[in-house]
Amino acid sequence: MQKPNAKAKTQINKKHSLPTAFNVFDEARSLGEHTDLIIRANDREFQVHKIILCGCSPYFRVLFSANWTRIPEHFYDIPGMSRNIMSLIIQYAYTGSVFITEENVLELLVAADQFLVSGLVDACCQFLESRLCPENCIGICMFTEDFHSCSKLRHKAKLYILQHFEEVLQVSEEFLELSLEQLEEIIDKDELNVKQEEVVFEAVLHWIDHAPESRRKHIAMLLPKVRMGLMTSDYFINNVKSNALVMENEACMPLIINAMKALFEFDMDLHGPISLELIHQLTRPRLPSAILLAIGGWSNGSPSNVIEAYDANTDRWVNVTLEDERPRAYHGTAVLDEFVYCVGGYDSVEYFNSVRKLNLITQTWHEVSNVVSQQVTLILVRTFTRDLVMNIMWIIFVCVWQVYICGGFTGTECLFSAESFNPDTNQWTLIAPMRSRRSGVGVIAYGDLVYAVGGFDGASRLRSAETYNPLTNIWCDIASMYNPRSNFGIEVVDDQLFAVGGFNGFSTTSDAECYDKKTNEWFDANEMTVFRSALNCCVISGLPNMAQYAAQRDAVQTQDESDSE
Repeated sequence: MQKPNAKAKTQINKKHSLPTAFNVFDEARSLGEHTDLIIRANDREFQVHKIILCGCSPYFRVLFSANWTRIPEHFYDIPGMSRNIMSLIIQYAYTGSVFITEENVLELLVAADQFLVSGLVDACCQFLESRLCPENCIGICMFTEDFHSCSKLRHKAKLYILQHFEEVLQVSEEFLELSLEQLEEIIDKDELNVKQEEVVFEAVLHWIDHAPESRRKHIAMLLPKVRMGLMTSDYFINNVKSNALVMENEACMPLIINAMKALFEFDMDLHGPISLELIHQLTRPRLPSAILLAIGGWSNGSPSNVIEAYDANTDRWVNVTLEDERPRAYHGTAVLDEFVYCVGGYDSVEYFNSVRKLNLITQTWHEVSNVVSQQVTLILVRTFTRDLVMNIMWIIFVCVWQVYICGGFTGTECLFSAESFNPDTNQWTLIAPMRSRRSGVGVIAYGDLVYAVGGFDGASRLRSAETYNPLTNIWCDIASMYNPRSNFGIEVVDDQLFAVGGFNGFSTTSDAECYDKKTNEWFDANEMTVFRSALNCCVISGLPNMAQYAAQRDAVQTQDESDSE
């Protein structure tokens, strides 16, 4: 197994605050006073107090109560145990503190599990979890299979493999050592995070090629786990159907025929009912790695508490509204860990200075400390004063944070001016003005550029969009949206920029569309179920319950189940 992390240093576990009596016992142990047991490990003897070992380990408690009379001269020999590891176990028993390093963590975990020292097992698991990476996640997952006490770490490692599958393929030598059953389990999961299903097929070929003579027959077992109906037709014909391993295995022929049927159905009706896309296992979309949340907004003349989640892999919106939340519009949102923070806003009666957070795992709202009124004004100023739109952008080349303010409304005219803030100098600087006046504009960092999209120029809602390059201080026009809009939600998901909802000059809209910077093209996305403007969007990822925010994959039967009825 690969080491947890080449850069890992040491971790000290100090979870337990032990009373002074234990410190006295530890000092007595070091002096050899009042000890009643000698433990021998790899020819080294440790004088200890039985009661201390019993206090930290059920293993020793049972051993001493049942077998103590048969242990001669109060000696207990532990064969095969490293003297250094035994020393750490004893140190932990007396002090509750131990150094865990990348060099000792695996051996220490084995010993802690053997002696049922649960606190030390947990500390080792936390150490390994904090150092999960593409190089070692498979090894950690396989290593913990024999330890019931490491089930949480094993689950985290499996989740890491699924979420970082493409990175794991590139760097993990242990991927090639997976068993057939282990590989089947991984590629069969809805949670497997791949941008294209072609990656899964290439992974299967890579695994087989490591031991072709013994593994080539397994293509018939692995191919059904590859969702061939999600591939492009060209790739399927040129790389799967014509693959030598597939062609020589007769058991693959029915799979290829079914895949061709699935591809044909998929191509013929891209926007058909959900059954056409999800009913067949070969076209069952995997869960997205990230979900776009559209929160609140202004709908039908009043604020809304609606929360919709966009699943890019199925192009569907899922209503995840919690009815006990207060409606609000013109608010801000931010994501931190498993929480979405909703800041400020307006409910047609009052302006909020409150901050609410949504626990995405328990799906419950909680009140947190209020912000001061000036900060609320900054959020609300988007609509009611200068219409400031702020986005924090990481400038890769100079490695500093910058805050950008673009456009707005003075009360008499829409602005095309823009400014940037440098936190190191605590200064605002005028940058090149935008090419169009924009109020209610959507601004976001996308790649290395600042994007200003849509808005209102004082005469009409805009379809146009432009980008700002911080290195050249130049704005450039890009392709226009399909739909004009202002006061809409904007976010980046799966390396595509989404514009959601807003006001089109005549009515509030539910339209959504996305922009691909590689092709400079906009594409229609499925519309929300609720018309709204003044909403706010954010992106969530890496949650253990991502399926709750995605289109239901089990809402319909698979084709095989339907055929059997």
